[in-house]
Amino acid sequence: MKVSKLAANLIGSEIVKIGNEVNDLKAKGAEIANLTIGDLNSNLYPIPALLKEEIQKAYQNNLTNYPPANGLLSLRKEVSKDLKNRWNLDYSPNDILITAGSRPLIYAVYKTIVDEGDKVVYPTPSWNNNHYAYLTSADAVEVKTTPENNFLPTADDLRPHLDGAVLLALCSPLNPTGTMFTKEQLSDICELVLEENKNRGEDEKPLYLMYDQIYSNLTFGAEHVDPVSLFPELKEYTIYIDGISKCLAATGVRVGWGFGPAHILDKMKALLTHVGAWAPKPEQEATAKFYENPENVNVFVEDFKGKLEESLKVLHGGIQDLKGKGLAVESIEPMGALYLTIRLDYIGKTKPDGSVIENSSDLVFYLINDAGVALVPFSAFGEAKSEPWFRASVGGLAVDEIKVMLPKLENALNNLK
Repeated sequence: MKVSKLAANLIGSEIVKIGNEVNDLKAKGAEIANLTIGDLNSNLYPIPALLKEEIQKAYQNNLTNYPPANGLLSLRKEVSKDLKNRWNLDYSPNDILITAGSRPLIYAVYKTIVDEGDKVVYPTPSWNNNHYAYLTSADAVEVKTTPENNFLPTADDLRPHLDGAVLLALCSPLNPTGTMFTKEQLSDICELVLEENKNRGEDEKPLYLMYDQIYSNLTFGAEHVDPVSLFPELKEYTIYIDGISKCLAATGVRVGWGFGPAHILDKMKALLTHVGAWAPKPEQEATAKFYENPENVNVFVEDFKGKLEESLKVLHGGIQDLKGKGLAVESIEPMGALYLTIRLDYIGKTKPDGSVIENSSDLVFYLINDAGVALVPFSAFGEAKSEPWFRASVGGLAVDEIKVMLPKLENALNNLK
């Protein structure tokens, strides 16, 4: 049966494919250390108690009709105050758009800015930009990054590609690596964006910068930096992606927000009225109540990110121990988010059954079946399947589970020849 060309050529999520394999094996009784999904075990990491109470109260008070298309004013006011207090960013409630998590915002940024054939620039690895570029029929320019730069693009990497581009998509802390821009790295890129826009004619579309900082509160010692704080003149070109999904362990609560130039946010709002991508009204009401006291956020985040950091340190230390034993592995010290970047240099090796690990996907499924360890290859984030780099998310496991998993990983790797 015929379907649209877009649907026929749409690529499904590799992360979902791996997750389905893990779930199938678990249903058959297998014990799998699931390090794949950028989600949280809500029994290990419940949302704040007060936020839960306020959500329940909002439902009891029958706040179950449509919210305003751009979000409850009470929540947009609280977000505006939080942006000022936390990052010294000045955005009025009218410059803020509330949606059901951050995905609708990213989609709306692409659809609002990008016409068919427009150039969009983003680094690899990065989360889902390849799919959003496809959905908007963009001319996607993927800029390969290196482990030496923590898989973050430098100004020199980006410079050859910005001429004529309409969107540059960046994320820090970065999904999938958990690494972050330094002030110097981001400043150099911001100067490029400003220089490019100075060279544009009045009838040309500007180069916009989408800055995804959904993990900005989950940092471990390193300072989070953002474009407009560094260069206030970038305010007319920068659209931010943010929300509570990660910082409040609230991935399923679905409250995200974007902020940026009013003319862009207004068009995003209009687009999303046809999609119905607003966050549920009770969750919006509860989030507004929770943010009324900044200490609610600060106290929860400090405790939560401390637990994530501990898990990441245990996993990073375990990989480094394996490296010390002579295994062909490496990991990059985490700076933020809930991810560890791991190199497993075993592509081309032979499994105990005599078959060869042809690519990173082969290695993923070998480790699932022989070690009970599930990782996501960087091929799910735009890299080639020949790359031996993987994302490990610690949100679904307790520290003890990570410790139990490491010897199983070691044994499975030692069995490859």
